Amino acid sequence: MQYSFAIMYDQKTTRAHTFHIPVMGIGYTIDTPLKVAHLGIDSVISLVDDILLEKLRKMYCGKFGLPYKEITREIPDHRAKRITAYLDLLGTVTDRNFAMIKSGKAVDGKTITDYLDLLPSNSAIRQAYEKQKEEGQPPEDILDNISKMLYKGRIDVNIMTKVDKDNYHKGEQLPKEYNDAHAALRGFANSKIESSLVLSAGLNPSLYAYIEKFDGFFPDKDMHIRKKVVLKVSDFKSALIQGKFLAKKGIWVSEYRVESGLNCGGHAFATNGLLMGPILAEFRQRKEELISSVHEILCDSLQQRNRPQPRKPLAIKLTVQGGVGTAAEHQFLLDHYGFDSVGWGTPFLLVPEATNVDMNTMAQLQSAGEDDLYLSDISPLGVPFNSLHGNTKDLEKEKNIAMGHVGSKCPKKYVALNREFTKRGICPASRLYQLSKLRQLEKADLSEDQRKEAYDRITEKSCICVGLGTTALIRYGLDTITEGSGVSVCPGPNMAYFSEKTSLRNILSHIYGRDQVRISSSRPHMFLKELKLYIDFLQKRIKTTRLPITIKQQNQLFEFTANLQEGIDYYTELFSKVPAGINGQNTKTAKDLKNFKLTIPLLNNKISSLELINPVHA
Repeated sequence: MQYSFAIMYDQKTTRAHTFHIPVMGIGYTIDTPLKVAHLGIDSVISLVDDILLEKLRKMYCGKFGLPYKEITREIPDHRAKRITAYLDLLGTVTDRNFAMIKSGKAVDGKTITDYLDLLPSNSAIRQAYEKQKEEGQPPEDILDNISKMLYKGRIDVNIMTKVDKDNYHKGEQLPKEYNDAHAALRGFANSKIESSLVLSAGLNPSLYAYIEKFDGFFPDKDMHIRKKVVLKVSDFKSALIQGKFLAKKGIWVSEYRVESGLNCGGHAFATNGLLMGPILAEFRQRKEELISSVHEILCDSLQQRNRPQPRKPLAIKLTVQGGVGTAAEHQFLLDHYGFDSVGWGTPFLLVPEATNVDMNTMAQLQSAGEDDLYLSDISPLGVPFNSLHGNTKDLEKEKNIAMGHVGSKCPKKYVALNREFTKRGICPASRLYQLSKLRQLEKADLSEDQRKEAYDRITEKSCICVGLGTTALIRYGLDTITEGSGVSVCPGPNMAYFSEKTSLRNILSHIYGRDQVRISSSRPHMFLKELKLYIDFLQKRIKTTRLPITIKQQNQLFEFTANLQEGIDYYTELFSKVPAGINGQNTKTAKDLKNFKLTIPLLNNKISSLELINPVHA
């Protein structure tokens, strides 16, 4: 059964803006909704660190004159309750701020006029405002008419599905629903805010099944969903699999958020050479298949649960993020691929009105070039992690190693998931884990070079679950006795081309093409940058592959280059037809694509020359 894509859009899916601010680290966007939601801007906060949330709740309750009662660790289900309390605080304050904006009052110096000035020029709200002014309607009538059209920005939350540590009480392991991700989900579900849960890092069957325990995630009799689900995915196949899995639980995915595998901030979930352009084209071509197939499964599931069923597919959004940097790229993603919103992450690290960046880290980000930004192995999760050379958390780590003190104290234990040495999980960045690995290393029969390489690999892991939140504490002058002063930062490669601290007004003017913040002239198109990142990624993978390899491993590498070749061919044709999408860099882009194409046979030759395991002994 096929459904027209047009029928899925209604008034509830319309937003004020065509961009959103994704989650960045743990502390960088932890209170962004308080700064931008009343201006109609959607943003996402992390639910990893309930300790940080509780500290900020105390601070903000004092600032806004709201009652505060500490939720201590001794209180049963304290993690979920802290998250609920913090989200309710955000909801209360943003509702108040939005009401003030609509009534013509100022919030942090910004009024309804600022709200309107920030909108894209083709916004229906902004056009209605301009028309009424031209018609000479009284200002009070214009204010009354326009205020009814305004939208409040969403307070969305992010859960990394695999960061789901077991928890204990008096030495006894608690039931699974008290695991970190499960508790965070419950905290969101029990909150008063009406927004979306962004699930990232892949499918967690137990966590996904837990969603159906909460009524807010199901459509009511009017087909309205109070707690929507957003899936962050790397390709169409992942979206289809996860969308169907959740539909079998009676849960509709309201948004599929496609993120670049490498040209993004934070953890990088690389594809096997599948590039952003072809991935977005597949979503555009197969979106009705996604919608109709998931809809049918959803209806069957809801019928089995005796819940209201939609007569037609529920509203859905397709959004994209990772490496965008110009108004031309932004509009191209919306127009050419039909996506609804574009995530702007890394550039907002230079916007103090929207994000939390301490002064020292801000200076480092402003001066960062391409060589300062790198895909690291510092994450305890074992996933490549975009980082910045010289961040103070790594400097702190290196100083400790030089003094003979490896590993972190691990004060928060959010990624204490490894059970190699203990029954209860510990973190690969912790002192306990690294000392255990080093004792194991002492007994290994290795050369000096191999030993040094293994030592570096063990001690490279950094305590990012603390480091990524500390910037907020430093910025607000809060206690960092538990965390220490080291800051981890996770900008995407795009940061190399932005160097100026800027205002919210200026960055939105940049996004919508009214003006432009200063960008390095060396910045390539976002698609070309991602392609280069994937070629570098594969070259490193080939170089560091342990030999000999199996035929299966070799074929996976050949599949990678085949996907890259397909992407290069796609871009060659795309950019020859729609030059507006490449910011006028036609000649340079064509040359770069030609060079990339010449690289593929060289990579294939390297793969062919890798030593294979004898099939007889494989």
